[in-house]
Amino acid sequence: MRIAVHGAAGRMGRLVIKNAVEEGLEVVQAFDVSRVGEDAGEVAGVGKLDVPISSNVEELSCDVVVDFSVPSATMRLLEVCSEKGIKAVVGTTGFSDEQRERIGELASSTPVVLSPNFSVGVNIFWKALEMLAEKLSDYDMEIVEIHHRFKRDAPSGTALKAGEVLKDAVGKDLRFVFGREGESLRSDEEIGIFAVRGGDVVGEHTVFFIGFGERIELTHRAWNREAFSRGAIRAAKWIAKVDKPGLYSMNDVLGI
Repeated sequence: MRIAVHGAAGRMGRLVIKNAVEEGLEVVQAFDVSRVGEDAGEVAGVGKLDVPISSNVEELSCDVVVDFSVPSATMRLLEVCSEKGIKAVVGTTGFSDEQRERIGELASSTPVVLSPNFSVGVNIFWKALEMLAEKLSDYDMEIVEIHHRFKRDAPSGTALKAGEVLKDAVGKDLRFVFGREGESLRSDEEIGIFAVRGGDVVGEHTVFFIGFGERIELTHRAWNREAFSRGAIRAAKWIAKVDKPGLYSMNDVLGI
């Protein structure tokens, strides 16, 4: 399978290249706006691949492109994928509602796997949340996420997805509250979502189900990015065999 990596000079992009090489995949292209012209393999620390990093995504030519970049760059990438019929795995987060709607439109032309988190563990975490929320629909539900100080978007895409899972499982259009201050009582129609930033924390998400006299806490912790990268490569291998255009998730990849 011939893959391209978009956001190749970033932390996730470098790791995807490294893991792809380890798993015997052929990295044929690499894109980024930094370190242009440098060899993608050397940037990723796996030795020379004879694949120079390019900033021109119009040159895209591969079986599957794996993207970890920023929303504006991802949107241009997906326009190209749609035009050329190239399959995509998107791990970028922070999209607006309008951008998400456009991604759905573009996926009508080519298969796209979109996930705020490619960790297998996190996707099982979301599935467990669904079961708990169905059984504890009258409990107060709160979400706390912790990430490194350099993460740009807050709250994380993983936390927002957890909130959506809770809403769907309960069957109510609960309101997200991003932090609290002042004097007010908690409403039964809300889910609190809180973002903590500091140090080099890769990612931690805890969902609280709080009742009277008891509470349940469900936590997922990632201590390095291997889980995200390996999951993205798993998604790339899966979508390479998919012919039907559409927007897919890790639930489809994992069959859950």
